[in-house]
Amino acid sequence: MAVDIKNLIAAISPDVYCENVPDETGKNISEEVKKIVKQEGYLKAAEKAKLRESDYLDVFHVQATSGAFALIGLKAPIEKHSLVYDAFSQSLEPVYFWILDFVDGVYGGAEKLVDNFVSSAGSGHFAEMQGRATRMQEEAMKMMQTAGVLTKSVIQIIYDLKEFRMRLVQHDDLRSSNKRQRDAAMLSMKQIWMDNVDIKRQNSSIKAMALGGQSDFVTLLDAFMVADSLKSVDKLDLNDRVKRILQQRYSEFGRWIVESERELRKRFDIEKNYLRNQINSLKLYARWAKPYFKAARQLEQNAGFDANIVNAFNTMKLELVLLAKGKYDPKDDVSSGELPKSILHAKVRKYAPVALIEFKFRSIPERSDQKGGYSFRGKVEVNFTSFALNEDELQVLKEQVEEDDFGDVFKMVEGATDESLGRIKEDIELFLGEDEVALKDVGEEKDSKKNEDVNPFSALFAFSKKEKKKDLSAGIQKDNDYEKAIRNQAILKARLSCRKLYDTYKKAHGMPSFPPSVRL
Repeated sequence: MAVDIKNLIAAISPDVYCENVPDETGKNISEEVKKIVKQEGYLKAAEKAKLRESDYLDVFHVQATSGAFALIGLKAPIEKHSLVYDAFSQSLEPVYFWILDFVDGVYGGAEKLVDNFVSSAGSGHFAEMQGRATRMQEEAMKMMQTAGVLTKSVIQIIYDLKEFRMRLVQHDDLRSSNKRQRDAAMLSMKQIWMDNVDIKRQNSSIKAMALGGQSDFVTLLDAFMVADSLKSVDKLDLNDRVKRILQQRYSEFGRWIVESERELRKRFDIEKNYLRNQINSLKLYARWAKPYFKAARQLEQNAGFDANIVNAFNTMKLELVLLAKGKYDPKDDVSSGELPKSILHAKVRKYAPVALIEFKFRSIPERSDQKGGYSFRGKVEVNFTSFALNEDELQVLKEQVEEDDFGDVFKMVEGATDESLGRIKEDIELFLGEDEVALKDVGEEKDSKKNEDVNPFSALFAFSKKEKKKDLSAGIQKDNDYEKAIRNQAILKARLSCRKLYDTYKKAHGMPSFPPSVRL
């Protein structure tokens, strides 16, 4: 993770969590962060943001002496605790899993936001991880090569369907109530027949006979274009020889129109089904490739210039960040009289007490079995930080963390599928969204009712639409008065939960903790 999660939260909610002081140039940090969010995004703003500092707060005293609208929590919104100790005599895994299990019980669950590691180049762990990453990359690239071939196939099918569609529109025009439209379509069909079917007769084709210098057949081409039925051929002022040839060719042309339309519609339907299959296959290959790219990205080593990593040593460093999200219901504070009843009917967002738990391990990896498993001993540092975030802020936080960690990787995968298909999205919707094989005028309104696909496998691989989310790229709406009070209460609950997590861990492991006089 290139950006500090705490500073990212300060950039997402600058009014609450960002320092509201001048920087070295004299500009207000919070206001500068808001400008950067609008211009360059949250990740860039996080580089400028600075998390507010808060002192110890007696939450029970605040709740007993001040109301929710005093907003004491907003003035001291963060609870921070750190835990650092060496554990070279024991494994590091119990530290992580004890905290994870406790969080599951207190908060109801946690999400892993960051999971990075780096091994020294001289360690066996480095070689093992690099080998695994290479295998993941090779498998992913094989699938992406297949996805590229499928993309080309989709584009070619689109071009073929467009040609079929143009031909079928001409067949539809032959049945139009507009005489000029019918005549124009008939002339086009005759030209196509002469250029693609009759031309195979070579010297005996209509064009060859009419334009080849044979004076007896000079009128043959014009007569063929003028005739609109077999009966009309008899009425034309032609010599018997030309008339007999014209009758034979026009009869053949009439049968060709019927058969060609039938075959075109059949091929058009087959090509549409093939297009649907190719798109589903392309999506499927992209879906298969993503886990490999993600695994390869997770196995990458993020070394930088960390002084803890010495190439010749058998050491490694791990970074883990958990986001524990609790629940806060304003109804409880309404019942106790902390909040007014009107707040239950106001338009407010949901707020949740959150704990950000950051682990930093400096370890000596030791192979624990012959299958590539390792155990870790060393130094551990755990930082606990409390926040209260609304639903919009949580959405942006998760999106930005994913973009920072896997944004480039997923963009590459999606670029081969979603973006490529997005370029021809209108064509895909045009051909796969038609109800009937018969095609009408381009501007004619289509029936809004679509045939339901009862095939469960096609539903599994369908060209589905993603759920539309709020556009929060330019910043998140400020809290209204009611929301400030709700966030204030969520902050107080978050501080208590964070303090309880920190203190309980220390007590459970025989470490100095808060004195009994401090209420948790």
